[in-house]
Amino acid sequence: MRAARLDATDWLILRELQADGRITNIELARKVGISAPPCLRRVRALEEGGIIEGFTAILDDKALGFDVSAFAMIKLHSQAEADLIAFEERVAACAIVRDCYMLSGEIDFLLRCVAPDLSAFQEFIIHELTAAPNVESVKTTLVIRTSKHAAGVPTELVSARAKPERGRG
Repeated sequence: MRAARLDATDWLILRELQADGRITNIELARKVGISAPPCLRRVRALEEGGIIEGFTAILDDKALGFDVSAFAMIKLHSQAEADLIAFEERVAACAIVRDCYMLSGEIDFLLRCVAPDLSAFQEFIIHELTAAPNVESVKTTLVIRTSKHAAGVPTELVSARAKPERGRG
């Protein structure tokens, strides 16, 4: 299922699920204004089409003892595809790395990291990142405060413009 094929009801479903992934199908159907069976069919179609990749719980890192959030900016010596893939595979195996973004410009990768304390983060930087093959430089910055964290996509920007499809329930 491609974004261009989503109607207003699909976007409403996505908005509600993004806000509360534990919502029951009956409550979801009520909120988006359709009956439960077509709502469930739509959710399954969104899952099968790769629009909904999965469901997860959002955890409070500080409450669980992960006191350090940081970003690491990585510059590689080589941007050959094999070298980029090798770096991505290396950081995919690192639990501290929560997100990895390949960038254009001066920095090749931006990593969002979460660690229990500063020494664990520093050890990761020294032993995993700066010691990694092909890494030219590593710059880090610690998060002082998070003033906004919005998971997912801004469904409200599209859902108002999408038109409902007739006959899809």
